Amino acid sequence: LSVPPGLEFFEIGVGGDFVCGLLRGSGEIRCFDGGGCGGGGSGVVGREPPGAHATIAAGTSHACAVAASGGELVCWGATAPPLGEAPVAGISSLALGTNRTCGLRSNGTVLCWGPNAGPPRGLAEAQFVAIQARGDALCGVLMANYSLVCWGSKAFASNRLVFDYVLPGPCAPLASCSCGILAGSGNVCPNYGGICQRCAVELPPSPANGSKRGRRRAIFIAVGVIGLAIGLAAAAFFFVAHRRNSCRVLQDAGRIHAEPAQAQAQPQPQRLLLRGVPSARSSRAPGGADSPTTMERRLSALIGKGPSSTIERFPLATLLAATDAFSEGHKIGSGSFGSVYRAVLPDGRVVAIKRAEPPCPYAAAAAASATTSSASASTSAALPAKRRDRESAFLSELALLSRVNHKNLVRLLGFCTDRAEHVLVYEFVSNGALHDHLHKRAPIAPPLASWNARLKLALDAARGIEYLHAYAVPPIIHRDIKPSNILLDDSWTAKVSDFGLSLLLSTGEDDDDDAHDTPRAAGTVGYMDPEYYRLQHLTAKSDVYSFGVVLLELLSGCKVIQKYEESGTPRNVVEFAVPHIVGGRRPPHTRQRLPPRRRARSRRCLPGGPQSATMTEIVNGLERAVSACGTPNLSRSGTERSG
Repeated sequence: LSVPPGLEFFEIGVGGDFVCGLLRGSGEIRCFDGGGCGGGGSGVVGREPPGAHATIAAGTSHACAVAASGGELVCWGATAPPLGEAPVAGISSLALGTNRTCGLRSNGTVLCWGPNAGPPRGLAEAQFVAIQARGDALCGVLMANYSLVCWGSKAFASNRLVFDYVLPGPCAPLASCSCGILAGSGNVCPNYGGICQRCAVELPPSPANGSKRGRRRAIFIAVGVIGLAIGLAAAAFFFVAHRRNSCRVLQDAGRIHAEPAQAQAQPQPQRLLLRGVPSARSSRAPGGADSPTTMERRLSALIGKGPSSTIERFPLATLLAATDAFSEGHKIGSGSFGSVYRAVLPDGRVVAIKRAEPPCPYAAAAAASATTSSASASTSAALPAKRRDRESAFLSELALLSRVNHKNLVRLLGFCTDRAEHVLVYEFVSNGALHDHLHKRAPIAPPLASWNARLKLALDAARGIEYLHAYAVPPIIHRDIKPSNILLDDSWTAKVSDFGLSLLLSTGEDDDDDAHDTPRAAGTVGYMDPEYYRLQHLTAKSDVYSFGVVLLELLSGCKVIQKYEESGTPRNVVEFAVPHIVGGRRPPHTRQRLPPRRRARSRRCLPGGPQSATMTEIVNGLERAVSACGTPNLSRSGTERSG
């Protein structure tokens, strides 16, 4: 192989009898074989496509590259696949083998060409961190749990799983990751490190483009003068239109990290630093609601950076078709900011769609009635606040779930915004909420009919919360841990959901035990930490208290608040059940909803620990309890945190 001296490449691809590279500075492709130019059975050398390219890969007898401008995929060589007439775009990396070509889309899914090249049925819609190919085999690291799976070759026909867990890159200090960290990598890197996201390659403009720009400069100046006059007139028109219709949404780009308002009429307590999460009190329009342009600026900034690059933006028409225009027949429940619908997307994915109720029609009706009734005036004033709460919940879930990745957290697939519509699209969790299985369905489902199973569900949920507290950067406080926000998938794995009230913890040096004063207490009655509710003093241990209440529901079968025979006054499960459990007794009036007692092991199955335990300590205690109850293979080595 002969390569002319003096050439510098920023990426290369090695084929069967050739090597191709992208020139540093220009992104142009240069390929070489044993003769230094031309020839070779692959038909690659001497046929390089022109222009700048961002990435390149080589197979046995063909090569592919992604254009730097537009992101179009191009392939050439003896075994290059037919890509069709429509341009293929949105590919971030490539993997080429023998007669097989695969591309990793920006949303993490894989697109392949060639015989049996695509992922098998169970992995067709899976998201990958990286993919590679060699010969007939194609392999990828799953984003869901960082396991390595392979397909294509007969060697993987019976078992596609190669490794349960792999490190998808080298660990590095967070400060060195200029393009963000890989989602979920914090739990595999010591000393608060992470795996850096790959930065996009920025290429300088080509000389041809520069000369064209110079020749057209005079034309642009002339057109600009005319356009300025037209623009001023258009601006005046849109200003008037905006004043007449407060629900109009204008697309823009800008910073999503809104900071709390600085000027207040009265001194306010110190608030939690919401990095990546919008403040419900900032950037409001004159009417009291968030400015539509502010909403779109935050969304635009969030979509294209860090782990959120795997989040899709769905067209509203697709979601309307999948839910029959959000019909009641598809409705399965409600969340922190709206209704939840079950739907099947055109590609076959079963999803849960959370839709915020469009506020504008209700606001208009309230405004009309306000002219005839003073009572209606207070109603119309409350509507913008309700809208702010819903938009804040929408942005909070989008910002938080786009930066985390764990098998015990419900996965966010994408979102949709269209005028007043704000929609989030999640994986569908088929077995519903833990609350329904505990308190609404009789008889209890077999997976919940044993102590082992209940402790396993508790361990799943605890690991999800532990990830938020200990491994998310910065840490996240959920603020609404309860059985209705713990969902069970088809394998009865528990997943924490509904992040509409969640907050990010600042990590400044002046923090006192990670405690923060928040604008207002939020959560569900019965599950809220009394210290947080009374003192507005929020810590990660507020979630620990809420999870403790969930544990009491699991172990006692009681609802969080209910009436008992000896008293007509509703009582909290904490004051009712704790004395019995501490004394090793089953709470009365709960036998019909509990598994049969195993006297020899019941005490060993109850996790213990100090009231101020962290979620990591809770996880350790539950692992010991599960082990004592005889459920195998549930240690940290057997069930990894990242999923």
